[in-house]
Amino acid sequence: MINDVKLVKRNLRKDRIFVGIISVFSLLCVVPLIVILYFIFVNGASSINWNLFTHDGGIGEEGAGILHAIIGTTEITLLASLIAIPVGILAGVWMAENTRGKFSGFARIVVDVMQGVPSVVLGMVVSIWIVKPFQSFSAFSGSVALAIMMLPVVIKNTEETLKLVPGSIKEAAYALGLPYHRIILKIVLPCGLSGILTGVLVAVARIAGETAPLIFTAFGANYVNLNIFKPMETIPGIIYKSYTFYGEGASVAWGASFVLVIFVLTINLIAKVVINRWKVKF
Repeated sequence: MINDVKLVKRNLRKDRIFVGIISVFSLLCVVPLIVILYFIFVNGASSINWNLFTHDGGIGEEGAGILHAIIGTTEITLLASLIAIPVGILAGVWMAENTRGKFSGFARIVVDVMQGVPSVVLGMVVSIWIVKPFQSFSAFSGSVALAIMMLPVVIKNTEETLKLVPGSIKEAAYALGLPYHRIILKIVLPCGLSGILTGVLVAVARIAGETAPLIFTAFGANYVNLNIFKPMETIPGIIYKSYTFYGEGASVAWGASFVLVIFVLTINLIAKVVINRWKVKF
């Protein structure tokens, strides 16, 4: 009996030590994020003004703003989403429905490799595919590069989510005489809506802050441009250029950083709401 009590106390002591170690490492992971957000909010909030959102212009120009960068980021991100989301969801459905076979296995390897390819390499490749043949930088080529970055995230989230849908649901639909395409569109996809939307939002949040592929493709411009076949500025691009020229004193860079962080945080909060609102439990 005494030995059992000692064993219980020893185990409880080990549990407390283990929980303490986990808590310390969790804190170490959170501290850098808090410090980064602190610097961005302190420096960025002081740089926010009406002129920043209503004017465009080149780096260093008097009264320059980021209106052209906000419009460019919105346009390029939307176009990349229009390209990647349908393709990614369809590919994810196919991979979820075809779990066996050499071709499906090869497709999964390709998706995993795509997810690990550096964004700067994608920018170089798309530059060779689109920019060089047309001899012009463009928002379209930037959108293609970002769409390629989005694809693995959308595909993997769609596949893993649809794998959780019980096979009995599809069997019941087959028993009622529903055709395969209606089962996918009316039953399987709605059941996995939460995971699919979450994957889409995470992918959008990822590409919103990308700079390297856009340097090779969209390049940038000092004015508002709505033509997707012309160079276009983005928020990450203007941050890079402004900070390169002026360092810590670049108010435009800090203001743009503040706007970009708020945008990404908003998307992540929406993703959390989507998970809680449309999560299907089986």
